Amino acid sequence: MRKIVMSAVAVPGMLALAACGGAPANEEPADAEEVAEVEEPAEEEVPMDVAFADLTGDASAGETVFAQCRTCHLVEEGKNGVGPSLYGVIGREAGSIEGFNYSDANANSGITWTPEVMFEYLEAPREYMPGTRMAFPGLKDPQDRADVIAYLDATDE
Repeated sequence: MRKIVMSAVAVPGMLALAACGGAPANEEPADAEEVAEVEEPAEEEVPMDVAFADLTGDASAGETVFAQCRTCHLVEEGKNGVGPSLYGVIGREAGSIEGFNYSDANANSGITWTPEVMFEYLEAPREYMPGTRMAFPGLKDPQDRADVIAYLDATDE
């Protein structure tokens, strides 16, 4: 009499396969019409075509998001870090803090940091302003950008 020894891994796997009615990957199902299609989980989509005007920024949430920016930027008047102070940045001309060494791209951009411009810039700074020294890849979530703008706008009040 022969003994058949099944591994501890094979038995549970076979039982699970039998319980769900599936066939092993290398076998075709008996009737393809009877097998329901399995949908892959949807990736979380971040709407990319959202305008600043469509959002309401939350300064408190923006302060939390701004933690990513603190590596280089301060929001104290007259105090620069690796990047220029962002105190009073909303409404300010780009490249205008006296004594800060801006990139030519920033200093000569002619941009005024309106909320709408800042919203677009923060999505992908290097794409918006080629030649900027800002290494930060950007904030892809439109709500995060609106929140940071609300926070920056509130810091100079």
